[in-house]
This record gives sequence, structure tokens and C-alpha cells, in this order.
Amino acid sequence: MAAGLLLKMVGFCVWALFWLGGTATVSTTAFAGGDAVVVDARSAVAETDDDFVCATLDWWPPDKCDYGTCSWGHATLLTMNLSNKILLNAVKAFSPLKLRLGGSLQDMLIYDTGDSHQPCTPFVKNTSAIFGFSQGCLPLDRWDELNAFFQKSGAKIIFGLNALNGRVPMPDGSLGGPWNYTNAASFIRYTVNKGYDIHGWELGNELSGSGVGARIDADQYAADVITLKHIIDSTYQSNPTKPLVLAPGGFFDAAWFTELVSKTKPSQMDVITHHIYNLGPGVDDHLIEKILNPSYLDGEASTFSNLQGILKFAGTSTVAWVGEAGGAYNSGHHLVTDAFVFSFWYLDQLGMSSKYDTKSYCRQTLVGGNYGLLNTTTFEPNPDYYSALLWHRLMGTKVLSTTFNGTNKIRAYAHCARNSEGITLLLINLSGNDTNNIYVTSEGAQTQSARKESRRFGHIPGLSEAADLTREEYHLTPKDGNLQSQRVLLNGDELATDANGDIPKLEPVQVEGTQPITVGPYSIVFAHIPSFYAPACR
Repeated sequence: MAAGLLLKMVGFCVWALFWLGGTATVSTTAFAGGDAVVVDARSAVAETDDDFVCATLDWWPPDKCDYGTCSWGHATLLTMNLSNKILLNAVKAFSPLKLRLGGSLQDMLIYDTGDSHQPCTPFVKNTSAIFGFSQGCLPLDRWDELNAFFQKSGAKIIFGLNALNGRVPMPDGSLGGPWNYTNAASFIRYTVNKGYDIHGWELGNELSGSGVGARIDADQYAADVITLKHIIDSTYQSNPTKPLVLAPGGFFDAAWFTELVSKTKPSQMDVITHHIYNLGPGVDDHLIEKILNPSYLDGEASTFSNLQGILKFAGTSTVAWVGEAGGAYNSGHHLVTDAFVFSFWYLDQLGMSSKYDTKSYCRQTLVGGNYGLLNTTTFEPNPDYYSALLWHRLMGTKVLSTTFNGTNKIRAYAHCARNSEGITLLLINLSGNDTNNIYVTSEGAQTQSARKESRRFGHIPGLSEAADLTREEYHLTPKDGNLQSQRVLLNGDELATDANGDIPKLEPVQVEGTQPITVGPYSIVFAHIPSFYAPACR
């Protein structure tokens, strides 16, 4: 017993010395069998929106098929069952969840406001049309039903407008001519007159750069964004707040995005949105290999960095969002993009994008296709739903510089804790073989004034008060150890909704703060460390 107490005291003293002195004081080799994550909490490197986590809803009809599989069912905006309890509770659990309404068919959608002088008909398969479907229509009674659901669930809505109305073919293959905004303006007026709360209006989907299906030059797009800004300013002039203006909802093209920012600065466009499908087509048999490859994951950092550089250099108030990200395009891949393994990619994307001052990240989809946070048929949460919810509840807006000097199979991100003291650390283990014991320390030796020493030692009570040194840990693992499982365990217990469709409580385990964080093979850990001294988080 005496020997055990001695070891405990030695471990505590080494931990305290390392914690207080920074990396210059004690080498990580002081921790036998463990590596160190170094967090610089002196100042934040970036800041996200409070409601950083966002999800999308799409317009695809049930007969949207990819590679011979029709994965959308009745889970999209025109057809989904809005009375489903799980769906309602899943959105309410975020309080609030941003929802971006849009996708490929938004530029083929008219609104039944009476000004289009066309019958309000659904999308119909047409192989000669863009994206393989004829023009469709949003009936206003369905828009009313959707808004009733949004109000009940507390969702914040971003609506993607049809940006192709009025376009004419140009000699270079693009579409030109000014945007015909008549139908969109009428729809916006209807929405305002009904008192529906819209957080933002986004113009177009994937028409930037070389485009997907169609493309529009940046100078014309900028003029159309300014037109949308005028419509919103006019329509909402009596409102105390105005919705955001977002564009272009397309893939990043440096020259095209630079021109759009230049011609809409300093304040005509609130948010520039880009899409991410960096894993390639959903039919790819090597998706899991890509997800587990640190070098492949690192490849997307250049997009975030380049866009951040464009915004900083331009001198604009415009901020960046990821407006749509499903990882693998053409509806994803069943038992990959809707399974546990995809949380490695998804959470790494949230961590990486936030470091580059991305304000919000919209996951394709909330429900629909093979990449939904919820099951397309039952609405039961897939593993990524719980990953998103834990991020939303634990990771605050201030992003901290974080480094891990051990294996590159560990991905580490830290933020100020959300609505709590200290920090929250996210650790992702891409290895299926290794368990890592990880200590956490601070970057930069602190000045040794009595005032600061007193404050810092105030976080480190005596061994008899070890409860004050505890941290909260949330360990996510796949059911039965199967990476392609659609069921996830939290601290060893399976997560599932109950008979009433209620989302389960996400309870942590309490761990003594002097112990390393144990990150098992193929696992994800959120660790809330309230005693971490973090000036940036005040």
C-alpha cells in the first residue's frame, strides 16, 4: 500500500510539474509508456460560430439512383415524414441545428407563388436534362409544413435558391445573362409575410469554377449576389435583423473564388460556401483505406488554408463555411459513409476546418442517401450523429493550437470547452492495433509570479481532493469492433433511441486527472479537462 501511494505521489508530482512548466520544463519521455498532446491555450488561433455543426436536406426524389442503387427513399424535403418523433428529437437535441436546404436539384426548382405561370409538378426523370430530372416545383403548402417542423424543432434554416433562371448558353459553354430573380423574390416575400424565420439565403449550387452540370462566370455571379443582397435588404427592411447572403455553394476554385470575393467586398456577401467530396465517388472500393490514411486526410488542409488566405488578403467581412460535405459523391457508400468508420473522416474534417477559421460545417445529409446522420428509412441515428452531437455539446467556439508528436495515426484537436471551464480535447485513433496512453500539457512556460502561481496551483488540490482533478471522457467505439457497423458504443454502452424516439443521454466517465487518456484501437475520445489552465478561454 505504501509503495502504491508513493507511485501515485510521484506520478502526481511529475504531472503537476509538466502541467505548470510547459514543454520546456519536462520532456515527454518523463511519461513512461505515454506520449503528449501539447495545447497552446494562451490565445485562440481561430473561432467558429456557436452553432458550427450544420446538416443538409436535399430535394432528390425517390427514384434518384447511383450505381444501380436508389438510396434516397422518402427522406428528402418534398417527401419526408415530418411527424416522425426521432427526426424531431434528433434536430431538437442540438438546440439549435443549422439546416441547409439545397443540393443539385435546387437550380431546377421553381416555387408555386403564382408568378411563374407554370403548373406545379414534381421532378420527373429526364435523361436529357441536367442531373437527369425535369424541372420540379415546391408547393407552398409543403413549404408551410416544413416551416412548422423547423419552428417546432428550433432549426436555423439556410435556403438554397435557384440560380439558373434566366440563363442563356454562352460560346464558351458557360451559362450567362443576368439571374431572373422574379420567382425567387416572390418566394422570399411569401416567406417574410408568413413570418418564417430564415437564417440565410444561398444563391445557386455547384455553379462555380468549372461547375457541375452547369457553370457561371464569377463576374456575372458577383452581380447576381449583389442583386440578392438588394432583394433581401428591401424585403426585410422593416425587420430588426436580416438573413445572411451566402454563395456560391460550389467547389473551391482559387481564381473564381478570388474574383467573387473581390467584386462583392466589403459586405455584399456575408458567407462564401464551398463543398467537399474529397474521397471521390461513392462506388470507390478504397474509401476505408483513404479514411484511415493520415496523409490522405491532410490533403484537404490546402483548401481551407487557401480560402482563408483569400479572405484575409481581400479585406472583406465575408466568412467561410463548408456548405455541403458528404465525403464521397453520388450519395456516398452504404456501410462506409453511414457507418462508424466515417466518424474518423467527419470529426477530422470538423477539427481541421475549424483551425482555418471556418465558421460552420454542413454535413451532407441530415437524412437521405448513404451519408445521412440519420438512417434513411427509420431515422435512427447513425454513428456520425452522435459524433456531431458530442462535438456540438463539448467543443466551444475558440480553437486552440494543438500538436501531437507521437504516431501520425493519432489526430488531435482542442477547443475551449463549451459553456464550461478548461478545454475539450478530441483524439482520433486511426490504428486498429495500438492503444495510446496520452498526456496533455500546455505550450509555453508561464511567468512565475506569485499571483499566477497561486491561481494555477488553485487548480491542483491535494491528493485527498482528487475529485477536483477529474476529467470527463467520452469513448466512441464500433459495436462488435466492426468499423462498418451502424451502431456505436459510448464508454462501452450501445447508443439507441428509446420507444418514444428520445435521443439517449450522452454520459461521460469520470477519470482521475493525473492519469493519461487511454485511446484504444479504432476509437475516438472526447476529453473535457476543466482544470486545464487556458487564458484564451476566459
